[in-house]
Amino acid sequence: MEPRKHKSIIMERKKGVLTSLEAFGLKTYEQLNMGYFPSIEMPSRSTENIYYDPQVRQYILGDRKVRRNARNIRHIRPFTQLVWTALFSRELTSQRKTSTLRDVYYSAQAYEMKFKDQQESNNIITDLETVLGFSREDFNIFPEERSAVFGDLTIEYTVPGYEGKTLNLTSHPDGVMIGPALTSSEFVNTTADKVIAIEKGGLFTRFVEENVHKKFNAILVLTSGQAPRATRHFIRRLTRELDLPAYIFTDGDPWGMHIAMVIISGSANAAHLRELTTPDAKWSGVWATDIVNYKLPTDPLDEVDIKRLHELQRDPRYKDPLWQREIKIFLKIGRKAEQEAFSRYGLTYIVDEYLPAKLEETS
Repeated sequence: MEPRKHKSIIMERKKGVLTSLEAFGLKTYEQLNMGYFPSIEMPSRSTENIYYDPQVRQYILGDRKVRRNARNIRHIRPFTQLVWTALFSRELTSQRKTSTLRDVYYSAQAYEMKFKDQQESNNIITDLETVLGFSREDFNIFPEERSAVFGDLTIEYTVPGYEGKTLNLTSHPDGVMIGPALTSSEFVNTTADKVIAIEKGGLFTRFVEENVHKKFNAILVLTSGQAPRATRHFIRRLTRELDLPAYIFTDGDPWGMHIAMVIISGSANAAHLRELTTPDAKWSGVWATDIVNYKLPTDPLDEVDIKRLHELQRDPRYKDPLWQREIKIFLKIGRKAEQEAFSRYGLTYIVDEYLPAKLEETS
């Protein structure tokens, strides 16, 4: 996608966010002005209303709705919190400022708006996403970032004060943080022909040290465990706008499998959102079969691991033969392994032997 076209898409989306927020506020005002108790209807996020859609290849919300009405005394508090959150989001968006989830929680106190804890604040932000159909990142609300990217990709910033400035993502040996400025940037050019997402910082650093980005023409993305939503959106952009295949490397356990699957097919918690998934990304390891074939050092699966594997076995996202095969092998061998386990063969074995073999196998 051309940079100018992407910039216009960003601007149109921001206009859409502001229009939706203002329409929500106007509707509430009009209801009050007419002497009605204000109310709002939104899709239900209950588990009974979340379905896996094989066409979209992610979880989506069904047709059930819930209504919050200020006439109901139990609804007054969450309704008021929702209205305030919309107001605060409009201020952020119109002023082109950003906030963290934690900032929102504390900022509410300046308005004498009370949240009993961080989770209640987060839940109201999710309600606002559900009502308006935009993500919190569209409102300029972000979690604390911990992901990073490294590789030959030149980006152009669009945030105030840095507009027009360019940066190549090989500029820092620790990688560049995937924060609001990076996720809203334009992609200018790259020599990469693939994306490699890595669960853990140690392996990410090893890949940078061993010049994986040059040897394999790759953009390296550190997810730091479960990838934050901004990182998942960033991976999606890399694959869509630059037409790059994506490969995901995680620990060899059910939690690593799920980290990969959330990048590929999303999560039930984000069933109300789109543009966070990369359906054609490949989970490239560490597989249970890798544990066997490479004779990796392992730890035993505990009861929680085994329970999780049985849950994944029933999850419609894991119905494909590869996932089912690997789940069965994990259960059969009763063992799990970390990415670092390849170091038993030397520090560079994972780059020299394992990585090229897995990229070829899963291409």
